[in-house]
Amino acid sequence: MNPAIRKNVYELAKERIAYIFSEFKEIYLAFSGGKDSGVMLNLVLDYMRTHSVDRKISVLYVDVEASYSRTIDYIRQMLFENRDLIYPYWICLPLITDNAVSMYEPYWVFWDKSKKDKWVREIPKLDCVIREENNPFDFYRQNMTFEEFVRFFGDWYAKKQGTDKTACLLGLRSDESFTRYHALHRKDKNTYKSKTYSTKISDTTFNFYPIYDWKVEDVWTYNGKFNKPYNSIYDLFYKAAIPLSKMRICEPFGSEQRAGLNLFKILEPETWVKVLDRVSGANFGNIYCNTKVTGTRTVNLPPGHTWRSYCKFLLKTLPEETRKIYLTKFIKFIRYWNRVGSPVSDEDILKLDPKLIINTHTYSKRGRKDRYIVKFRSIPDVLPGMDNKTDFLSWRRLCMAIVKNDIICSSLSFAITKRQIVRQQELIEKYKQML
Repeated sequence: MNPAIRKNVYELAKERIAYIFSEFKEIYLAFSGGKDSGVMLNLVLDYMRTHSVDRKISVLYVDVEASYSRTIDYIRQMLFENRDLIYPYWICLPLITDNAVSMYEPYWVFWDKSKKDKWVREIPKLDCVIREENNPFDFYRQNMTFEEFVRFFGDWYAKKQGTDKTACLLGLRSDESFTRYHALHRKDKNTYKSKTYSTKISDTTFNFYPIYDWKVEDVWTYNGKFNKPYNSIYDLFYKAAIPLSKMRICEPFGSEQRAGLNLFKILEPETWVKVLDRVSGANFGNIYCNTKVTGTRTVNLPPGHTWRSYCKFLLKTLPEETRKIYLTKFIKFIRYWNRVGSPVSDEDILKLDPKLIINTHTYSKRGRKDRYIVKFRSIPDVLPGMDNKTDFLSWRRLCMAIVKNDIICSSLSFAITKRQIVRQQELIEKYKQML
């Protein structure tokens, strides 16, 4: 509770939802079937019933195919028990996402028609399910990524509803991860009417995070106190002694989610068998997901190596095409780093060895001169305590991108490219014909 205003996070969330409904006629909610989006949907339904709201909201669920069966059961329950208040969009279109458990197939496509015989499960036969045969989205195209689809959906929805602005509600919380904390608390983001719990996505779409300040304990307190339905897979997580903060249900092959991949075979072995046949590297991730092999624990520098020599060694061990992707990303990042330099705080600049630095100058941001731009003479081998920060570059940081199988190089601020996707698909077809 904030002592200054004497309101708890539950009361604040209700106020935020009320404000959003007062400002927007068209609202949709991004739903994953997880604990946070479940709370978000229940809070909105509470508001709509309490205030007798005479309009519906839409609910967007992007089905990633390789989901727990209990998640799908929960999705069905929430969408169909509340059809009086919501209009569901259940998306079962082929979309590309990263696969951080395989160097040979670093991307995979859920609902890929060419792999239909290996699908983890069939597309649900429901009137709200959107597949290729009844696809209404004019922005959808082949080789589209999950992230692109979600980003473009908001503008499509606003256009369809004939409005000049739409609100997207998301159940994101700051303490879920550092990435989410940064996304929610960035000082340079555009917001809706200066609301800190919002982000402007486009001229017509605004994201809102009414529970951004909730802790995981608040989520379960709400569910228990108000007897709300939730995904029963969390009961199995609890029985498996998984800490509340580690319980995740999103598709498990991304760089963050793979940490819980070994739970798939324990909690739903019948689903796990299908996942093994469907996703390249799934069993590797299951075995090594929490070890040094995937970079989830401290990786020690091998004897006789510098981080520079170790980086070059790791590159040589990769498949040729995978190595080319990393090299292209590394060279691009190094050139940018050489040209622009690295933003450094007052505190961090004191930790740097002056012999490494070519020049330093301050820059002003929103009237404050508390940051420096530093250019280095060469790439440092390691910057202890600093080379995991977004704008620093070191050979150790490049090594860690390889060790974590971060082929997108998201840890270096890159995003997946269309060219990578197309090239990867061409290679898969090429080697398929050779076998």
